[in-house]
Amino acid sequence: MNNNIREIREQQGIKQYALAKMTGLSEGYICHLERGTRDNPTYNVMEKIAKALHKEVKDVFNI
Repeated sequence: MNNNIREIREQQGIKQYALAKMTGLSEGYICHLERGTRDNPTYNVMEKIAKALHKEVKDVFNI
């Protein structure tokens, strides 16, 4: 699944470790999602990331 996590995160000046802390996810998991080496996150995970980035899920993930 393609996503815009990195682009949005960098535009907002948020580091991976900060996004991980805001979402309760590991930094490694965030990194894998951004790189596309991990896909198919649960909707709950997508909501956590979108909320932390102050975006809608559809704006962060191409669903």
